[in-house]
Amino acid sequence: MQAAYRGRFAPAPTGPLHLGSLLTALAGFLQARARGGEWHVRIDDLDTPRCLPGADSEILRTLERFGLHWDGPVVYQSQRLERYQAALTQLERRGYLYRCVCTRKILRQDGPVYPGRCRGRQIPSDQPHALRVRVDDTPVVFHDLLQGEFRVHLPQTCGDFIVRRRDGLHAYQLAVVMDDADLGVTEVLRGADLLEATPRQIYLQPLLGLPTPAYCHIPVLVDTRGRKLSKQNGAPPVTADRPEAVLLQLLTWLGQDPPAALGGAPVGELLAWAVSHWRPQHLPKRRRLAIMPAMP
Repeated sequence: MQAAYRGRFAPAPTGPLHLGSLLTALAGFLQARARGGEWHVRIDDLDTPRCLPGADSEILRTLERFGLHWDGPVVYQSQRLERYQAALTQLERRGYLYRCVCTRKILRQDGPVYPGRCRGRQIPSDQPHALRVRVDDTPVVFHDLLQGEFRVHLPQTCGDFIVRRRDGLHAYQLAVVMDDADLGVTEVLRGADLLEATPRQIYLQPLLGLPTPAYCHIPVLVDTRGRKLSKQNGAPPVTADRPEAVLLQLLTWLGQDPPAALGGAPVGELLAWAVSHWRPQHLPKRRRLAIMPAMP
């Protein structure tokens, strides 16, 4: 039997939601509801130095203001550290990991592909170190439901990658694999800025005995200067005083062509129309969407 659809939205609590994040949340919500499935929310608060107090609550309030109600309890990565450590122990016992003492300066000199400087070195466990997973030259092949086919050779694109940072924090690549598997996610719908991370996650899944979900990477919004909307780039928070107008604009950006008659309709009516008329095949296939300077 085919598993019931289960999706998720996983914002980082580094600030309030901006339009780019809300676009992804809306697309994931509609994808799940149109398939009669579940849509969950996870707070990716693993990178604690970047998290802001109260940002998680503000994000959840914004989702509710736009009618994006999730299923089940909200999951926090910061409450799952034992699960990540168990995964590291599993990888280490099977010989997939090694210690790395390379500094940021050295890594900057090496460029984006790690050349394996610490492979084969005997580094004491009491010396500050990161943990890297060994990659082989077997291509990672996957089909993104929107972006198409990909064949990636990790030794040429990133090399052995980090699964636990030098500061002791578990790396995103490991955490997200465990999170999605434990939640039973059947499809990961997220921004195309995370497309390059997907091969590393797919590589980890069989090493941990985990299934590979489907993937769908939608375009990210960029500002008039061509920069991705992000908190780091100063993207303003979503304006929630007119959620209906914002939802109409987001549906247009998602290629759903909402009728003019929906102008002024309440949030519930807008979302009901969007679920019943959801056409993922109309999503823009490019990775970036330029937005207008003004937004309601």
